[in-house]
Amino acid sequence: QVQLVESGGGSVQAGGSLRLSCAASGYCCDDMSWYRQAPGKEREFVSGIDSNGRTRYTDSVKGRFTISQENAEKTAYLQMNSLKPEDTATYYCKVSYWSWGSREVWGQGTLVTVSD
Repeated sequence: QVQLVESGGGSVQAGGSLRLSCAASGYCCDDMSWYRQAPGKEREFVSGIDSNGRTRYTDSVKGRFTISQENAEKTAYLQMNSLKPEDTATYYCKVSYWSWGSREVWGQGTLVTVSD
């Protein structure tokens, strides 16, 4: 069973930076991605990276956020620069892997608060 440990959330002023990390244990991962959920809103995709290093981003974070991975694709990072108040949300890591079928696991979430 793959387990995830997220870290790196916190509070920052607008224009600041934070880096989130997501470390997976066990046999993993084909794809690692970040989602976020603001209060009263649905969870939305933010960024993802596959085992070949191909990245994808939602339009609202392009040019500001960078996703990367290391440690044989078991740790993913989300570098968030030029943060805006609208980036305030709980950020969740999700990993996908193959184990007798396609599986996915979600992290516990880490809160990011951006103030004016």
